[in-house]
Amino acid sequence: MKKILVIFLISLFTFYVNADQVDTTQISFDPLFPEPQHQQATRIIVQLLSQNHYKRIAIDDSLSSQAFDRYIDRLDYNHIYFLESDIESFEKYRYRFDDYFRSGRVDAAFEIFNAYEKRVAERLMHVFELLGHEFDFTVDEYIELDREDAPWAKTTEELDEVWRKRIKYEALNLKLAGKGWDEIVKTLRKRYKRVKRNLEQYQSEDVFQLVMNCLSESFDPHTNYFSPKNYDNFKIQMSQSLEGIGARLSTENEYTKVVEIVPGGPADKSRKLFPNDRILGVAQGDDGEMVDVVGWRIDDVVQLIRGKKGTKVRLQLLRAGETAGAPTDTIALIRDKINLEDQSAKSDTVQIIHQGRKLTFGIIDIPEFYSDYEARNKGDRNFKSTTRDVKNLVEELKAMKVVGIIIDLRHNGGGFLNEAVELTGLFIDKGPVVQVRDSRGNLNIERDTNPTKIYDGPLAVIIDRLSASASEIFAAAIQDYNRGIIIGSQSFGKGTVQNAIDLNRYVPGSFDKLGQLKLTVAKFYRINGGSTQHTGVMPDISFPSRYSSMDIGESTSKNALLWDKIRSTQYDVYRPYSNVIPELEAQHNIRMDKSPEYASLLDNISKYEESKNHQKISLMESKRREERKKEEKETESDEDAAEPENPIKKDLLLKESAHILGDYLLLAQTQSSSR
Repeated sequence: MKKILVIFLISLFTFYVNADQVDTTQISFDPLFPEPQHQQATRIIVQLLSQNHYKRIAIDDSLSSQAFDRYIDRLDYNHIYFLESDIESFEKYRYRFDDYFRSGRVDAAFEIFNAYEKRVAERLMHVFELLGHEFDFTVDEYIELDREDAPWAKTTEELDEVWRKRIKYEALNLKLAGKGWDEIVKTLRKRYKRVKRNLEQYQSEDVFQLVMNCLSESFDPHTNYFSPKNYDNFKIQMSQSLEGIGARLSTENEYTKVVEIVPGGPADKSRKLFPNDRILGVAQGDDGEMVDVVGWRIDDVVQLIRGKKGTKVRLQLLRAGETAGAPTDTIALIRDKINLEDQSAKSDTVQIIHQGRKLTFGIIDIPEFYSDYEARNKGDRNFKSTTRDVKNLVEELKAMKVVGIIIDLRHNGGGFLNEAVELTGLFIDKGPVVQVRDSRGNLNIERDTNPTKIYDGPLAVIIDRLSASASEIFAAAIQDYNRGIIIGSQSFGKGTVQNAIDLNRYVPGSFDKLGQLKLTVAKFYRINGGSTQHTGVMPDISFPSRYSSMDIGESTSKNALLWDKIRSTQYDVYRPYSNVIPELEAQHNIRMDKSPEYASLLDNISKYEESKNHQKISLMESKRREERKKEEKETESDEDAAEPENPIKKDLLLKESAHILGDYLLLAQTQSSSR
C-alpha cells in the first residue's frame, strides 16, 4: 500500500474543478521544459543537502538510483501508464541523475514527464472508448487493485485489459451506489475529463518541484522542496488550517485522505470523521449535489470543504481500512473556526470498582503541546500554554482527592518542544528531559530547572500510533525516570528536527523566486541515549490498536532515519514502577481475557487486517452485493453492541488504564505493609 504523501507534493493523478466539455477523440499535451532559474535552484539544493542535512550521505550513483525509482513511482505508482519499453528507455538515466543535479540539469526528468503525459493521453482516449458500451456485470472476473509490484505491461493490449477492468470496477461501484448506466457514464466521463484538464494546467514549476522532492526525500521523508507558488499556497493553507471542519488532508493514490483531526474542531467534536478515512464526495447544505472528488487535487477538495462559519458540508466517506467499493458513509458537519480554547488540555474523572473498592482517577487529555508565544513575549503573566493549563488541572484534581492521574496523549501530534520539557517538570524533580544532536554532532540537553514538582502520586500516560514528536519526548522522559506507566501502543517515531531555508538567501539580488527547502538538521534522543526516531516509544503495557495495523508511523516511510543510540545523560531514576510492571501486566492480561469488549476489539482489528490484505475484488455484481450485505450486517451488529452516550464509558483503554493504576495502588500498599 502506498504511503501517505505530504499535502503539497504533486499527485499526478489529479484534476481541477469545473471541467469543460472537451473533444475526447484526440488528446495530447504540450511538452514542458526546464526554466532558467531551475539550474540555479538545483545547484543550491544539492549543496544544502550535501552539507547541511543531518544524514551526511553523498549524492552519488546509489542516491541517483533511489531518486530515479522514486520519480518513476510518483508518476506511475500503480504501473498503469508506462509500458515496459518506456521503462527500459529511461534506464539510461538511472545512474546519471546525480551528475545532472550537480550541474543543475533536470532535462532528463522533463523528458520522462513528457513521455508520461503522452501515455496518459493514450489511456484517456481508451477510457472514453470503453464508456461507449455498457459492461457485463454477470461475468465472474476479478481485479487486483494494488499493482505497485506488478510487472510493467509489455504491450498496449495488456494495458487496455488493465484499464478495462479498472473502469468496469469504478462503474460497478457507482452501480452499487444506485446509479443507472447513463449516470455512470456521465460521472466517469466528467472524472476523466478533469484528469485531462489537470495535466493541461501543469507548469514547468510543478515538474521541477516533483523531481526535487524525489531527490530530497531520498535523504528522509521530512526533507521537502516547495516551489515558489506552492510555498505561497502552503503558507496560506497553514494560516487557514484551523478554519472549516478542522481536518488536515493529504492525497493517497487518487483519494483525498484524512491525515489528522484538529483538536477542538467540528470534526473532532462530531466524533464522525477519523484519520485515514477517505473522502469520495463533497456536498453543500442539506440538499446540495454530492460532487465526486475521486482524483481531485488536494487544494480543490479543500476549497469545496471550506466555507462560511455556521454552514453545513456533507462528506461521502470510505472508512479507514475499508477496501474500495465497500459501502460508504455520509456525514454532515457544521463549519466553524477553531479557537485556542478548543485545543486546550481538559480534565475529567473516571470511577471504577476495583477488587471491591470504588476508586476515582483524574484524566487529563492533552490534544497538542501549545503555547501563546506572542503573549509570552509581550510579558503577559497569564499567557496560555500546555504546562500552565495542566498545572491548574492537576491542582483541581488533587483537590477532588483522586487516587491517581492518567495523561492521555492519544492523537497528540506534538507541538512546542519547550512545553514537553516544562510539562515533564511538573512530575519530576529538576533534571534533563531530552537530548538534541545536530548534523555536526553538537549535543544540547534540554532540562527542567524547576526543583519543585506539583504531583508525585500514581501516574499513567496513554499513547498510540498517532502520538508524535513532543508527545514522544514527554512519554519517553516519564518512562526513563520510572515516574509513570506508559500504556497503549507504539508511538509514531518522529524524532527529527527540520528548518525551512529560503533559497533566495544564496542568490542576493536575484529577481527569480527559487522556493524553499525544508531540511532535517537534528535528531532527538532520550535521556537514556536511545532515539525516539523510527522506533518511537514502546509502552510498558501494550494495548492493541487498529492504528498499529495501518501504514502510519515513521517506520512505514521510505528512507526514514533509523533508530540509534548515543551516551545517556545523568539523571536520578524513580523506583516505584519498574519492579512491578510484570505483575501489572499479568493482572491486565487476566482482565482482558475475560472482557467481551476486548474480544470485540481484537475481532475488529483482525477484520481490518484481513480487508487490508484483500486486494483481489470481484467484478461480478451478484458477488459484490452479497459481500456488501455481509459487511452491512456486521456493521449493524457492532452498532447494536455499542454503549450509549458517555465517551469515557466507551473508552476501553481509558478504563483499563484506571484498573492498571488500581493494581499498582494495591501492590504499593502490600509492599509497604510487608516492610
